[in-house]
Amino acid sequence: MAQSFFGGVHPNDKKAATNKKPIEKLPPPAQVVIPMSLHIGAPCKPVVAVGDHVNMGQLIGEATAFVSAPIHASVSGTVVAVEPRPHFNGTNMLSVVIENDYQDTLDPSVKPVENPESLTPEQLTEIVKNAGIVGLGGATFPTHVKISSGIGKVDTVIINSSECEPYITSDHRILLESPEEVIGGAKLLARIFQVDKVHLGIESNKMNAAQLLRQKIEEEKAPVAVEVLHTRYPQGAEKQLCQSITGRQVPPGGLPAAIGCAVFNTDTTAAIYRAVYQGMPVIRRIVTVSGSGIMEPKNLECRIGTPIAELLNFCGGVSEKTYKILMGGPMMGNAQHDTDAPIGKCTNAILAFAADEERTVEHPTCIRCGRCADVCPMHLQPLFMYQYERKGMMEELQAANVMDCIECGACTYI
Repeated sequence: MAQSFFGGVHPNDKKAATNKKPIEKLPPPAQVVIPMSLHIGAPCKPVVAVGDHVNMGQLIGEATAFVSAPIHASVSGTVVAVEPRPHFNGTNMLSVVIENDYQDTLDPSVKPVENPESLTPEQLTEIVKNAGIVGLGGATFPTHVKISSGIGKVDTVIINSSECEPYITSDHRILLESPEEVIGGAKLLARIFQVDKVHLGIESNKMNAAQLLRQKIEEEKAPVAVEVLHTRYPQGAEKQLCQSITGRQVPPGGLPAAIGCAVFNTDTTAAIYRAVYQGMPVIRRIVTVSGSGIMEPKNLECRIGTPIAELLNFCGGVSEKTYKILMGGPMMGNAQHDTDAPIGKCTNAILAFAADEERTVEHPTCIRCGRCADVCPMHLQPLFMYQYERKGMMEELQAANVMDCIECGACTYI
């Protein structure tokens, strides 16, 4: 039974441009630039050198800490550089640059697991770790860490298929085109956490996907329940999703595990299936390319390390009036300063916006109407937090629970 959460806003979802467009494969580029930081946590250590030949799926970046995730080659070819290159977070990041030989030669390590049904939760978790799986909804927290810390504590596993950000339809298309992978990954998570049922939360503006999933679940007798939720932003924020599905509220400063929940993105769940049944690590992303500045909006399957410019060009380029390019959605995405920067594991969308949509104000004036507090899903008081920050009142800002802010942007939108 779908519950509700406090606050939230109802922006136009702007999904019509791509929600009926099947995923197209973007031809891999002549070079991929793969940063050694594609996750939250310690960057990886390169294990290849200039001149080495690498195969697709081969380990090229070794995890250096528990909160880290290995990185793999997304094409086969020759390593031509190991050096700092532009990163999508605005910095320069140590990266492995591979000259594509266009053979897509699979590494011998990429092979299905023998007898997957006999694997223990610990063995499945190790496979997830070695495949470099992270939160593919944008958070990029290493999935094996979330699983390891939740085993024995979690009684509710949730697949986050809400996709509440405007414009983005990549998860929607995955559900429509690869439901077996999502359901298969959900079944593996049920085994790992030893729960009877996995809940898949999806917003009501994706009913075709919800109906297809229910049909497939019934055919397979899978332990998955599709929960259709209200279309409201930020329905896909994990704390709000937990409340919508279970009625439980994550305490201030806490994580979903505090209330017995573990949340996994749609493509993360499918990646777990691919790692176990195909042996494939994370080497590609499904990316929505859309916005008023994009000539031909599309959903693309792209190799990790593909320059943003390649995606834009494949979609007919951008309008001359384009003033901003975002990686991610319009509410939480990051503006890009260099289209030579590559896409990463976190990239679910590239959006371009034309000049007539610019609505920002250089020096906004708060009139204390309180609407920001009405829509804040974390019960915060953004109007006071804004004033505290402007005046450098850091102690008061901390006391206002600024660290509970999930940066959803609902206050800015309203």
